[in-house]
Formats: sequence, C-alpha cells, structure tokens
Amino acid sequence: MIKNKFYITTPVYYANAAPHIGSAYTTIAADVLARWHRMGGEEVFFLAGTDEHGGKIAEQALLEGKSPQEFVDNISAQFQFAWDALNISNNNFLRTTDTEHIKAVEEVLRILYDKGYFYKGAYKGFYCQDCEQFYTKTELEDGRCPYHQKELKIISEPCYFFKLSQFQDKLKDLIEKDKFEIRPLERKNEILGFLGSQKLKDVAISRTKIKWGIPLPFDKEHTCYVWVDAFLNYLTGLGVATFSSRSSDVNRALKSATPNSKFWPPDVQLMAKDILRVHATIWPSLLLALDLPLPRKLFVHGFFTTNGRKMSKSLGNILDPVEISRQFGVDGLRYFLLAEIPFGKDGDVSIKRLKERYNSDLANGLGNLVSRVLTMASNDGVATFRSRSTSENRRLKSATPGEIANFSSQSWGDYEKAMREIQFHKALEACWKFIRACDSYIEQEKPWKLMKNQKPKTKNQKLDEIIYNLLESLRQIAWMILPFMPDTAKKIFDQLGGIWESENDKPLVEAKEWGGLKGDVRVEKGETLFPRL
Repeated sequence: MIKNKFYITTPVYYANAAPHIGSAYTTIAADVLARWHRMGGEEVFFLAGTDEHGGKIAEQALLEGKSPQEFVDNISAQFQFAWDALNISNNNFLRTTDTEHIKAVEEVLRILYDKGYFYKGAYKGFYCQDCEQFYTKTELEDGRCPYHQKELKIISEPCYFFKLSQFQDKLKDLIEKDKFEIRPLERKNEILGFLGSQKLKDVAISRTKIKWGIPLPFDKEHTCYVWVDAFLNYLTGLGVATFSSRSSDVNRALKSATPNSKFWPPDVQLMAKDILRVHATIWPSLLLALDLPLPRKLFVHGFFTTNGRKMSKSLGNILDPVEISRQFGVDGLRYFLLAEIPFGKDGDVSIKRLKERYNSDLANGLGNLVSRVLTMASNDGVATFRSRSTSENRRLKSATPGEIANFSSQSWGDYEKAMREIQFHKALEACWKFIRACDSYIEQEKPWKLMKNQKPKTKNQKLDEIIYNLLESLRQIAWMILPFMPDTAKKIFDQLGGIWESENDKPLVEAKEWGGLKGDVRVEKGETLFPRL
C-alpha cells in the first residue's frame, strides 16, 4: 500500500573534510528514493546535513589557524554546494551548529536526565579521535582502530553515561521481528550476532576534555558526546525548535513543536556499514528512552575501493564527485554509481570503469536509441504527427502494439519491485532491458524500409504504428530514469513535443499506462544526450 508520507535521511556528514564519492553515493541514493516516492504521489521529506562538533574538528581547525565555527562554516558550504551541483532534492539541510538544533538537543538531554537515564561516572578505554568513538580491546585489530587502522591508546576522563544496557533484550526482539528493520539481511544478522554474543555496556555521552560541543544543560563542565548530538538531527531536522514540555510525553511535545512532525518516524535511513552498530544500538535506545517510535528501516550500503585500493588522502585517490560530474555530467555520475554496484554491497569504482559504462550504456544505449527514434520520427514528417485527425489519434493509441507494450508492462513490474526493495541496480537493469528491446523492435520492424517505399503525401498505417510505439517507449523510459537522471528525463520529454509540464502533473499510476503519448505529438530532435567520450 502506498503511504501518504515518506521521510528519508542520510547521516549528517562529519564536517572535517570536503564531500567525497562515498558521501555522494549515499546522498544520491537517498535522492533517487525521494524522487521515486514523489512520483508515486507521496509527500516526501528528505533530510541531509553536516555534523559539526567534536574534538577532531577542533583539532583540525587549530591546525588551519581558524576557529572551529569558521572551519565548519567552510566545510558545510562545500557540502551544500556539492549537493546542489549533483541535483539533490533535499527538503532541509541541517547543521548541528544551528541554534535551533542546539536548543532542542539541550531540551532532550534535560528530559533524559530527569527520567534517570544518565548518571555520572568515569570512562576508561581505547578512543579513536577519527571515529569519535570508544572501542573495547576485543573490537580492535592488532591494537588499532578497525576502520582507520590507527594505534589507539587508553584514555580516562569523567563523563555521564547513558543506560544503554537496559535496552539489549528490547532491541534484539524488535530487530528479530523486523519491527526495527535492518537491511540487507546480512547486516541484520550482523547486529543480531553482536547482540547475541556481547552485552551492551552503558555508553559515555559526554566529554570534559573537548570543549567544542553542546554543553550539558545539567552540568556545564561537560559537552555532549558528538554521536548523541548528531543522532538527534533526525528529530530536529524536521524543524523542531524546542520541546515545549519537559514532561515524559516527548511524543506529544514533538507533535506540538512543528507541522513536519507528521513525518516521524523515518521510513528509511541510509548509511554506510561503518556506522551501522551505533545506529542500531545507541540511536534506537535513545528513542525508546524518549518513548518515540523507531525508524521503520535502516538500509546499509558497503564501502568503495578505487582500482582495488582503499580510498585515502595519503594515497591521493580520493574521488571528488563534483569534479567527476564536470567530466561525465551529473546524470552520468548518478547513473554510474547506482548501476555499477548492487546497493548494500562493497564495490570498486574507477574513472576507467565510469568511462566504459558511460559509452556503452549512455552514449551507445539510451542516447543512441533516443537519437534513432527521433530521427525516424522527423524523417517520417513532423507534419504527419501534427495534423492527424482525432479519430486517427484514437486509432494510434488503441492499436495493438504487440510485444513492445507488453515488454513495457513487464519492465515496470521488475522496476517497481526493485525500487521497493532498494535495489537500484536491478531497477536500472529493467530499464536498460527495455531500451535493448526497443533496439530489437527497430531491427525487427525495419521502419527505414517502409519510409523508403512510402509514396509522397501518403500515409502508411504500419509505419505510423511503429513510430508511435517507439515514441511512446521513449516516454515510458523517461519516466523510469526520472529519479536517477532527472535532467536527462526532462530533455527527452522536451524532445517529445515539450510534454514535460503535462507529464509532470500525472501520477505514476497513470503515467506508466501504455498509450499516454498523444498521437499528434510534434517531435523536436535536440542535442545529443550523451556525446561519446
């Protein structure tokens, strides 16, 4: 059943460095889902942002001779520029240094403290500055951080703890029953294995040695641990200015705080696998403590390598998504990232592979089909498509189109199933099978022979039907690629007689029905969609 509302989030990206191909991957994926749900007539709220507190940021700002605020202002601006450049349609961009976010976090911290979920103690453990996270000895790899491979030292300091241990059985039950859904299944099993083999420990939620953070409202000597501050963006990003009540009924306070509270809880939260564990334990436990509904689904994707090697600044192989989009086009990059790697799996990306996909799938595939069809339609006579009578238009739309229309229907079935399962590569595979079917249809019907034998100022019913079926196929394909390549889809609609405005008003259930293209459409062949590299 289609819901009326859809709320999707990406993590707030840590503002210690400019956006890279990994953060672009998550954000483009979220954008595709947001656009697809909008196509289905749903009201969508799509949240992005930057996480701007913590010791690592303060340290890096000092190295660059800037205040922490100046430093994060610059990094956050780079993220916002990148998302604009990559055609991201987020409804809000939250910064954790925003005044309203800070006020709301302080209120939530006060509520949890008053409810008895925080207590004061001292933490001693292995701390990774890059992760902003403590690790147990068993979680290390040869004494090093499992993600950054840096040797960690034990640190100790006073802190407040959150009673995370109270939620272990509840979390395990919710995850097992998919009431708190984690996908792909191997990630669900990973978390269940962790909860089944290890006891959750109470987690530190404050620091005294780090001053660049939100002070605890009940103890100003402590600043809020960056993960708690960052997690709460999913609430405050809906526009929550503050929780007007400190009562235990936070749900009621949330509902009274913003009209966007209707979107809570998130339908999907997308993230990379390195932050799954905290999102599957600390984050839902905070919500349970606040008596708030949990996110419906966490969907976790894998890591990238490039040319078989891990990306890192030291190796100099970090890929800049904006720079790549200048070479291959925004839609070229968007297509490649989601077609190349099954979403949820690890994968390798490279400029060489991007160029190969661009030429084979976009230039020789989609771009070539659009060019062939529009050329034939133009050669058949633009006037023919403009001057048909109403009865002829009706005949064209009702003519039995045969296999190509059936293939369209089958493609939509495969496409929508894949989108519901967040399997972007399969959705694109369905679309490209349709593109190849159109090429086969052209080779089978050989419309150029009918054109060659057509007498001047006469009409050929068979030729008209072939051309109409191909133009209608382009309309269907434009709808399929719309979430992935919105600019390209609009260009196709524009070449099909400038129908973008009328198509944009259609619900998807109507748009995907065969025969939606008017028989008197005036085609206008435009520039090549994807010039071969």
